[in-house]
Amino acid sequence: MTRTWDREVDVLVAGSGAAGLTAAITAADAGLDTLVVESTDRWGGTTMRSGGGLWMPNNPVMRRLGIADSRDEALTYLEAAIGPVTSIGPASSQARREAFVDAVAPVVDLLERHGVRWISGKDYPDYYPDRAGGKIGRSIEVVPFDAKRLGDWKATSRIKDAIPIPMRNGDVWLLSRAWSTPSGFIAGAKLVFRTLGGLITGRTLVGMGGGLMLSLGFVVKSQGTEILLNSPVTELVKDDDGRVIGAVVGTPDGPVRIRARRAVVLGAGGFARNSEWRERYHGIPGYTSAAEGDLGTAIEVGRAAGGALALMDDAWWGASVPLPDGETLFVLNERSDPFSIVVDQRGERYLNESESYIDFGHHLLERDRTTPANPSWLVVDKRHRQRYMFAALLMGGKKLRELGTVVSAPTIEELATRIGADPATLRATVDRFNGFARTGVDEDFGRGRTAYDRYYSDPRVKPNPNLGPLEKGPFTAVKLVPGDLGTKGGLLTDEHARVLDDEGRVIPGLYAAGNTTASVMGRTYPGPGSTIGPAAVFGYLAAKHAAHASDVDAAPTVSQQKEKEPLA
Repeated sequence: MTRTWDREVDVLVAGSGAAGLTAAITAADAGLDTLVVESTDRWGGTTMRSGGGLWMPNNPVMRRLGIADSRDEALTYLEAAIGPVTSIGPASSQARREAFVDAVAPVVDLLERHGVRWISGKDYPDYYPDRAGGKIGRSIEVVPFDAKRLGDWKATSRIKDAIPIPMRNGDVWLLSRAWSTPSGFIAGAKLVFRTLGGLITGRTLVGMGGGLMLSLGFVVKSQGTEILLNSPVTELVKDDDGRVIGAVVGTPDGPVRIRARRAVVLGAGGFARNSEWRERYHGIPGYTSAAEGDLGTAIEVGRAAGGALALMDDAWWGASVPLPDGETLFVLNERSDPFSIVVDQRGERYLNESESYIDFGHHLLERDRTTPANPSWLVVDKRHRQRYMFAALLMGGKKLRELGTVVSAPTIEELATRIGADPATLRATVDRFNGFARTGVDEDFGRGRTAYDRYYSDPRVKPNPNLGPLEKGPFTAVKLVPGDLGTKGGLLTDEHARVLDDEGRVIPGLYAAGNTTASVMGRTYPGPGSTIGPAAVFGYLAAKHAAHASDVDAAPTVSQQKEKEPLA
């Protein structure tokens, strides 16, 4: 019988985060009829909740500021940060690394041509800046965006998930010490005036991840591309030759069969909210900052279509505070600022508190295999609480204390008793750390050694801006769990973002990007925005490849399809 379709487009994109919308913008820019489908009732994805930075080595924005970088340095750094390709597997192949670096400038230029306004994270270091090829200033973000420009699209976006002020990533490291250093105070004042300026001029300025997604959404709307909400892809459809030629999409009005002449691009996030998969692959229920629609549906349909999986046991880990509503709050400066340490449930240090968040998560989980460390405790003294911003305590300190997530005591020994640690062990840990603070050298874990460590620190504290002794009571302990910004594993793709099967063969017509895929960054996190940067780049590469595929490679039209009568 002849196959029927409810709708026909050139490119069908699943997902409305950075990967999906960049793919949609690229496809529409190439003149392709494009449709975006989103599984939830709002568009913007987990990216809307994020810091919104993109790690983009050798990008045009940094070059315009005179920040030196090159293709060779970027690839050298990827090798140094991620490891050799032979040890990571095909997700981080040399071809994929090179494709990522080479596409950075075209992606930045394309989005800029469509009105996206970039600024440089000129002060933000790579996460391993002391390794070969490491740099400061490879991250970029958008200028805060006026949400009112979106009109009726604003109401259907995930804007309520975003930080509702024109904050930039470059503000955060200074704002964390807004009431303890002149530079922090100035940054706070600038943010206040930027916010007031928007209000006075009648604008609703949104920064960071919200600003990025609203900027991309505005481009998508301007191009005339439709986003269908509450419409997950539930099945991929293949022809007799094994090419993906469309998809079945669930909608509030029932299943809709959508023909995709050129490509289906899966960019619908990972599986951070799928507790069954988290237990299976990670051994924990998951403590995530990802959006509620991050359930792995795109990975599931891609796997059902023959796609191979990789890195499913990993995530974009980071220390997080569990909140009363079941959500978590990512911890950045709080664990890196001086007058603080992190200990396991016995009261022992086991890591560099200032290290990158993915390393922190890996170390916490590794420690927990031998010594109870989930949750761990961030222990701070009175000066830390007085001088530095602690986001979780600002948001709900009273409730957190009632739940035992935050505990205080006048002495270290009494604090140890209250958190269930051995008083003598915690006392010895603090005394040893205090000695390091006085000499300026952390002999156990090297805290404060690199530019990244010192990014979140207090330059007034000498001799090491990350090491302040814990001496002034009362002392406070805050629970930390292995939170995440999303999962890291998914469908295996090649340098063109084409999905591969278990034998390494391309599945024609099927592409994927973002957290739906196994990350090109392997098991690490080279720099700020290493999730969003590759998501946008491989979304771009997917659409670009689909647009330039030969007519022979493209799926036949409906009239041509009737002659073949393919099966799903």
